[in-house]
Amino acid sequence: MKLFSIVAVCVTNLLIGARYVWLIRKGRISPALAMWVFFTIAVVGSLLTYLGDGEFGLLDNILNTADVLLVGFVSVAIALWGDRSTRFSRFDYYGCLIAVVAILIIWAVTREHAAAHGAIQAILVIAYFPVVRRLWRSDRNTESFTMWVGLLVAPIFSLLSSRGTLATVYAARAIASSGFLLVLMMRTRLRGRRARPRVARNGPM
Repeated sequence: MKLFSIVAVCVTNLLIGARYVWLIRKGRISPALAMWVFFTIAVVGSLLTYLGDGEFGLLDNILNTADVLLVGFVSVAIALWGDRSTRFSRFDYYGCLIAVVAILIIWAVTREHAAAHGAIQAILVIAYFPVVRRLWRSDRNTESFTMWVGLLVAPIFSLLSSRGTLATVYAARAIASSGFLLVLMMRTRLRGRRARPRVARNGPM
């Protein structure tokens, strides 16, 4: 079961990353660069605090390990091919990025692994704010359903091989966050469908 879990998570993340980068390159989606940069920094920090909390290896929290490669790869793709709407805002930079760095500095000094890990999970939730804000205000979905369904499935698989409370917390946070974003994406799509008939009836302004 552990081998199945590890393979399933790795394959899922690989397919997600390849698909997402292809969509970005083709200009079919425009994900928020800020969110993915936060993910990269915070996911690395999350893995480090997990490894420091006990006698664990990289495969004991396979989701976190695989996510490091996924988010880093996607961040580079967005930086290279994303549009202007994916760049950092002042809130993204001062509110979130500095908070992540501060948590990692405090952890490096105090070595309070569990506390730092919990704080990083909170930052990983905050990292969704740029795309949540965009989807909440927009009538156009800028994210990939396939991508986020995969990000929901991978942590479910990872629970079969995870060791330790921190690994479970990481997976639970990923499941809740991805599920919420999928609901928000469906809401945005429904809003877009409702808006189009109004435009068609009223004609161009």
